Amino acid sequence: MAPSLIMIQFLTWVADRPRNYAETMDAWRTSCPRLSVWEDAVIADLVRLDGENGRAVKLTERGAAVLRQARNHDMRPASAPSQRKRQTALVESGD
Repeated sequence: MAPSLIMIQFLTWVADRPRNYAETMDAWRTSCPRLSVWEDAVIADLVRLDGENGRAVKLTERGAAVLRQARNHDMRPASAPSQRKRQTALVESGD
């Protein structure tokens, strides 16, 4: 299953620079169960607490892979079927 946009945003934020637990909770904590990106990322083994007293927030190998895959997907060119549709429409219209 593809990660949600908010999960990709969270993983990007964590990967951007060193983060600590307090900073992460301040920026991403929510009382809304539909937006539990921190909890979802921990459960899915995408982030971990590391370092002294377990207070550094870091991507796991799995989290880094999910982020790489999302970035690679965003950089792909337009799909071939879409291009074929445009070409077919041009041929059929005689342009």
